[in-house]
Amino acid sequence: MNLSILPNLLCVVRMLLAIPVVFAILGGYYHWTLVLFFIAAVTDGLDGWLATHFNWTSEAGKLLDPVADKLLLVSVFVALTLVGLVPLWLAFAAVLRDVVIGGGAAAYRLLYGPLNGRPTLPSKLNTLLQICFVLVVVSDAAWPAVPDAVVVVLGAAMFVTIVVSGLDYVLTYSRRATQAARASRALR
Repeated sequence: MNLSILPNLLCVVRMLLAIPVVFAILGGYYHWTLVLFFIAAVTDGLDGWLATHFNWTSEAGKLLDPVADKLLLVSVFVALTLVGLVPLWLAFAAVLRDVVIGGGAAAYRLLYGPLNGRPTLPSKLNTLLQICFVLVVVSDAAWPAVPDAVVVVLGAAMFVTIVVSGLDYVLTYSRRATQAARASRALR
């Protein structure tokens, strides 16, 4: 087996873990939710570390990693909202950000070709805060000991990074699209 496919396999594992995580949330099995979500979060860090440390990046991995992240987090936020652990407006903001970013990336690819970009610092911070928020909310559902203030502050910080990182992506890739359009017109 070629070890360089490990990061991609970890992305696939993360995608597959979304299913039992959602069922655990919907069934009220919050202890299992924590275990499964933690494993999924570890696969996210590990696939990035392997790809960077051993230079095992690939075009498939560049697509799989963000898709795996979005699939897991979006499905978890929807499930947590359905069971009443996350307010609808916050889940809507998290999902809308991902839809806008994904739609923008797809439109750019269709109009101008491959989008060579890396996650921005605000986006990485947002993903970290989303993971922490989910872990805190589910931990509180499993063992009600987390102070409400912690959930509120973490949720507020996550919301701020949702807005900031979403705007950052929109502005950054709008500029790139404008530059690509100008370059295309200049070649005619």
